[in-house]
Amino acid sequence: MTASSPRSTPSAVTWLGYGGLLPFALLALAIYLFPQHNVFLGRALLGYGAVILSFTGALHWGFAMTLQGLSPEQKLHTYLWSVVPALVAWLALVFDSAPVGCALLVAGFLANYWRDVCVSRVTELPSWYLPLRFRLTTVACLCLLAFAVASLT
Repeated sequence: MTASSPRSTPSAVTWLGYGGLLPFALLALAIYLFPQHNVFLGRALLGYGAVILSFTGALHWGFAMTLQGLSPEQKLHTYLWSVVPALVAWLALVFDSAPVGCALLVAGFLANYWRDVCVSRVTELPSWYLPLRFRLTTVACLCLLAFAVASLT
């Protein structure tokens, strides 16, 4: 499907999207700068990642409710998918292992981006949506992976 207008990312979306990366980046950096606080900082990073992963799943609930061009079966699959990221996020918090929690969140972010791509193939999304989601997903995953590596040392 072709992407719909607007062609440029709305200013508020840009600010909110990239602003949402600040906790990822600052917490990942703080983990390296203040290793004596890794337990607290790591919990904060995992918690924030879980919240944001749940949010990205909720976008799919909105897609199922509002996007034209989805068949009833595609809507059902989109509704069903929309709750999966929240379940993955919850599991990431349940495990008492930072690397496992990070791996689950990264897998959740990547899977949710893949679902974004799938939705974009059957209906119209703004042209800026997928490139923005790719950048946000990449940075969030890199920050989580940096914490996973730090927690192994």
